Amino acid sequence: MTIKERYRNVLDWFGREMPTPKTELHYDDPYGLLVAVILSAQCTDKRVNMVTPALLEAYPTPYDMAAASAEQIYEFIKSVSYPNNKARNLVGMAQKLVDDFNGIVPSDIDSLLSLPGVGRKTANVILSVVFNQSAMAVDTHVFRVSERIGLTKNSKNPLETERTLVKNIPPEMVPSAHHWLILHGRYICKARRPDCLNCGIKNFCAYYQSENH
Repeated sequence: MTIKERYRNVLDWFGREMPTPKTELHYDDPYGLLVAVILSAQCTDKRVNMVTPALLEAYPTPYDMAAASAEQIYEFIKSVSYPNNKARNLVGMAQKLVDDFNGIVPSDIDSLLSLPGVGRKTANVILSVVFNQSAMAVDTHVFRVSERIGLTKNSKNPLETERTLVKNIPPEMVPSAHHWLILHGRYICKARRPDCLNCGIKNFCAYYQSENH
């Protein structure tokens, strides 16, 4: 199977089985999603979704959060991973949104990357989910699943994976593909024990083929 055939088969299957994939983070507006994605680093979406309603009720706009202290934010998010760092980043992010962007979440990667707590993965999530841009956020699931399926080969880092995927996936499908790979990694192609028995793309998967099935 050529790499083009593998991409086509995998994307066709996901397109049929999961035509409208969505993030599992709950949000009402771009600012709410940005807060949630910053909190989700090395933390489960389920945990973040438990924390964000009260946090965003207390600080519903960047202006509200910019006026808060990290200590105040910490009280709302102390059950997530790295709460001290994230509290500082959220306040810094909100202050920069207010000072540089009139409180509006920007729609280009360089501006997003200038915000405290926002790395390339977080920026790409915002571009993809909020602005429907052809941006591929590579988290641990996307990195692992892409390599296992054979969409990438010997990728050294998330940026290399991102570039390979974006090069091979039609631009209009990239936002959906981001969710497909994350959800597949979360529920089927798990890190320790991939559930190959219940995997719809196993016949196109390099790992499955290499296991001599």
